[in-house]
Amino acid sequence: MKVGLLGFGRTGKMVAQEIVSDDECTLLWVARKSAEALGDYVGEMFGFHRQEGEIISKQSILRDGFFPDNSVDVVIDFSSQFAVKYYSEFAKHGIKIVSAISHYSKHELEIIKKVSRRTAVLYSPNITIGINLIMVMAKMLKEIIPFADIDIIEEHFRNKKGPSGTAERIAESLDLNPDKVKSIRSGGIVGNHEILFGLPNQVLRLCHETYSRAAFALGAIHAAKWISDKSEGLYSMESLINEKIKSHVNKEEV
Repeated sequence: MKVGLLGFGRTGKMVAQEIVSDDECTLLWVARKSAEALGDYVGEMFGFHRQEGEIISKQSILRDGFFPDNSVDVVIDFSSQFAVKYYSEFAKHGIKIVSAISHYSKHELEIIKKVSRRTAVLYSPNITIGINLIMVMAKMLKEIIPFADIDIIEEHFRNKKGPSGTAERIAESLDLNPDKVKSIRSGGIVGNHEILFGLPNQVLRLCHETYSRAAFALGAIHAAKWISDKSEGLYSMESLINEKIKSHVNKEEV
């Protein structure tokens, strides 16, 4: 599977390294906003001793003739919300899209929905496998024990500004008021989320702890492989997990 990557910040670099490490993937290019290291190869930068993952400028994507010579099967986006302006170009060439951007405006979300009518788009603000798995489990628990008190506790590094977008999405998916989210800022915590179900005489806790940004990289690659054979439409990591759960249940019933 040929992959293109948008973004080469702290998380983007880990994503690039994981893609090059994966035998089922080939990183064709990495598009970044900065002019730093343009023309270099990720494969050489991270000690793989091969010219894989050329670093290019984002503007190159819109240049006439860039596609199809540099076409890929899937583009993974870890840059910023402004990269949606490239999505139509990807769709025009039949390229699938995995977006791991934390926040989009309503206008940007409308662009994504429009693009998803022409190609497969998987959008997940937190693309780690674990956090999406506990979100699916939380919905199931709420159906089983609708009388439980539900609270969400999120912990992040000291200088993180604003509330956790993931925690807000969990609250929204469970139809909870924003005040049910409790935030802790301390040290260098990458990201911890806990969904607490309070019952008489007992408590259930669904917890997810992120120790490294590599968790986002592994989730994105997993999403890219899953969406590679999907038809046009808007998907999420929950879509992926629900499909796998359904497949497992069907096997058990046979």
